[in-house]
Amino acid sequence: MIKELGTGLRLTIIMTVLTGLIYPGAMTALCQLIFPSQANGSMITANGKVVGSAIIAQSFTRPEYFHPRPSAAGNGYDAGASSGSNLGPTSQKLIDRVKGSVADFHKENPGFTGNLPADSVTTSSSGLDPHISPASAEAQLARVAQARGVGPEQIRSLMAAHSQDPDLGFLGEPRVNVLTLNIALDERFPKK
Repeated sequence: MIKELGTGLRLTIIMTVLTGLIYPGAMTALCQLIFPSQANGSMITANGKVVGSAIIAQSFTRPEYFHPRPSAAGNGYDAGASSGSNLGPTSQKLIDRVKGSVADFHKENPGFTGNLPADSVTTSSSGLDPHISPASAEAQLARVAQARGVGPEQIRSLMAAHSQDPDLGFLGEPRVNVLTLNIALDERFPKK
């Protein structure tokens, strides 16, 4: 019995060192070598300061900025509380929240008269999606252009520059990164 306990204890120590120290250390070193930006959180800098991550949404509420999708993560865009609301389609709480988001969208974008893109009023499953659809960006275009005092075509060219096609040409949907677009707006068309 003591012999079996000793063998089990040695195996536990060996596996703990292998899977708890050596393997994670090797993977961390490999990722730092091959994918340094992604391994460090895909951080974005502006004017020499880290302003956010390309893969985590942040709240933008001022009219001169494109707004991300609504968030159900914690108190909004809280990376420590990433999750969806888990409310079903018959949930009155979800229906009320979406109706509120629709009203807020129309209040912020009074000139918009087209079909409201779904991602403008619905949360993503993580609550931290940094992208909006090109249709959602287009729906906000007039507000942003007016707030910055420039023509919509000038901002539309920036939207195109910060749009991404589906991965590998077929995985996912076309999308616009809100943070990088807003940084580009501040650089090219600073608010007067």
